[in-house]
Amino acid sequence: MIIMDRKYSFSDVYNTGIDDDKLHEECGVFALFSRDNHDVSGLTYYSLYALQHRGQESVGIAVNDNGTIVYHKDMGLASEVFDNVMLEHLKGQMAIGHVRYSASGAGKRENLQPVVVKYKRGQLALAHNGSIVNAAELRSKLEENGAIFQSTSDTELMVNLISRYRVTSSSTEEAIQKMMNDIQGSYAIVVLTTNKVIGIRDPHGIRPLCIGKLDNSFILASESCAIDAIGGEFVRNVNPGEIVVISRDGLQSIQTEVPVESKLCIFEYIYFARPDSVIDGVSVHRARIEAGRRLAIEHPVDADLVIGVPDGGTDAAIGFSRESGIPFGYGLLKNKYVGRTFIQPNQALREVGAKIKYNVIRDEIEGKRIVMIDDSIVRGTTTRRIVQMLKNAGAKEVHLRISSPPFRYPCYFGVDVSSGKELVAAERSVSEINEMIGTDSLAYLSLEGLLKTPIGSAFGFCTGCFNGKYPIEIPKNENEFDNK
Repeated sequence: MIIMDRKYSFSDVYNTGIDDDKLHEECGVFALFSRDNHDVSGLTYYSLYALQHRGQESVGIAVNDNGTIVYHKDMGLASEVFDNVMLEHLKGQMAIGHVRYSASGAGKRENLQPVVVKYKRGQLALAHNGSIVNAAELRSKLEENGAIFQSTSDTELMVNLISRYRVTSSSTEEAIQKMMNDIQGSYAIVVLTTNKVIGIRDPHGIRPLCIGKLDNSFILASESCAIDAIGGEFVRNVNPGEIVVISRDGLQSIQTEVPVESKLCIFEYIYFARPDSVIDGVSVHRARIEAGRRLAIEHPVDADLVIGVPDGGTDAAIGFSRESGIPFGYGLLKNKYVGRTFIQPNQALREVGAKIKYNVIRDEIEGKRIVMIDDSIVRGTTTRRIVQMLKNAGAKEVHLRISSPPFRYPCYFGVDVSSGKELVAAERSVSEINEMIGTDSLAYLSLEGLLKTPIGSAFGFCTGCFNGKYPIEIPKNENEFDNK
């Protein structure tokens, strides 16, 4: 049984992308294998709700019902796509789920996940977070051998490879290992077969994936907050290059060959992950507090109040306040009911859209020298509007401090910035950016300081967006397809 997609949703009508100054991680994945008669679709729904910050364009759930995979996916937020009636149709013993944000593939319904297929060995569903940098090359080779693709997503490519290798392999796990030898890039993958759930993390560990437990049942999730949301217990992180197989027999680990050093995306700590998550053994909240503390040491300023740009800058602002002794306050209010910044037909309405998302608490700001903390500046337009709003509210000075280095290079591993032309820091100095956005001073946390913030981490980090040094060689034609 296939539950048919709805024609459109609220988010189709107001589909705009998120703040144009923010970075966007493409997806969040979740999987549950129940050995305790749990309501798997309901638990998956609530876990995807907890992962909604990782993707607001679309959401999907696939469930194994006694060997038959049923699914539903659509454009919109979890609360828009699923209701009690729909979840009642998705009954089974195991499930995978996906939330998606995409730039180049935005609005393409054929790219929604999970991807569910029937092939010679049965049914297979797959959901993916990350980006395969050699997708164009692999896709071309498969098409030359007769493969037909219905979408432009990396996910369909991986399903195609697994199904082909499965014909000559003794198990799905063996077919997955062969696929891993072909693909290059970042990925956290959850796979649903007719009798098991499988999780895979890329050999560099660029994208996060963790294991949880609920009673006697096992969970896989992009972040630990999704495990917490359903009352589960965090067990451990999936290791770089590890394949985790969950079946009626329990959990089995297959460790594939990995590079000398793992390279977790550093932006998981700066912005992507929820602050209550633990990524590779490090508290995201603690890492952001430490970033703010180091920022205050590196770039002190005389001011009356420290505020954070909600929500990404709040924790770092607290750290800056504690180290500097300048009081912390809530000078900016974010409308929690606006998930996306509206695209409007003219400049006047775009300005109104910015004010809908952020507003200034005048009593807190007026007559004061303000230190505003944010996690990053990508394009600069929203930052400029916020600065102007603060000054219009009576701020005497606005000093901006960024809890990461300048974002100068494109990301090829799942971040919504694939061109250096989009980056305000790519060809501008700090002083030029300061003049452009209208702040009284601007300073960034150094890369050296940033790398000390994930206290206790045993992992290395991908910092390509800051210094142009990537853990994987980037093919010249990588932008040909939607790598989201």
